Amino acid sequence: MKFKAHPWHGIDPGKNAPEVLRCFIEVVPGDQMKYEIDKESGYLKVDRPNLYSSSVPLLYGFIPKSYSADISADYCMKMTGMTGLKGDGDPIDIIVLTDRQIPRGDLIVEAIPIGGLRMIDKGETDDKLLAVLKGDQTYGEITDISQVPRALMKRIKHYFLTYKDDPESKSDSVVNIESEYGHEEAYEVINAGFADYKKYFEQK
Repeated sequence: MKFKAHPWHGIDPGKNAPEVLRCFIEVVPGDQMKYEIDKESGYLKVDRPNLYSSSVPLLYGFIPKSYSADISADYCMKMTGMTGLKGDGDPIDIIVLTDRQIPRGDLIVEAIPIGGLRMIDKGETDDKLLAVLKGDQTYGEITDISQVPRALMKRIKHYFLTYKDDPESKSDSVVNIESEYGHEEAYEVINAGFADYKKYFEQK
């Protein structure tokens, strides 16, 4: 009997990773719910309804066989000078730029990393990698985050700075974007995520 591979543990990120990745997409533009993988079963589950009008502007998912733990946190602290951080215990998140409408998540795409956002969420590292869909007609020639239109980067940052916050709340935001970085540093973040995965899953 054949079984569906677990999207996190059963999909290979690709022989050319980190330069080209196989990614699992959970959420697409227009989704009114925030979906994420159920870590035990591998099926998509509803995480929460989107707050107000907040909607992910691009394909959003994760890199299979990656993990954010000690090695990822150490790299983030090295690059920021911050202390006391830890990994968020999830696979590395990725946002994929494409000009084509994809109506639903729960699928695999090939993507080329171009950079990322160094995001801290309640003292945990929560990097958001940016990539372009391989062969995309509009974004396919972009090789670095510096080439992404600034208006689009503002939309991406706005989403991640507000997608967990109630705009009527008087408390400080739980999410902070420390910086954005290019494709070479994105490779380091991805490789740290692979090392964490190997340490916490494959070696146990």
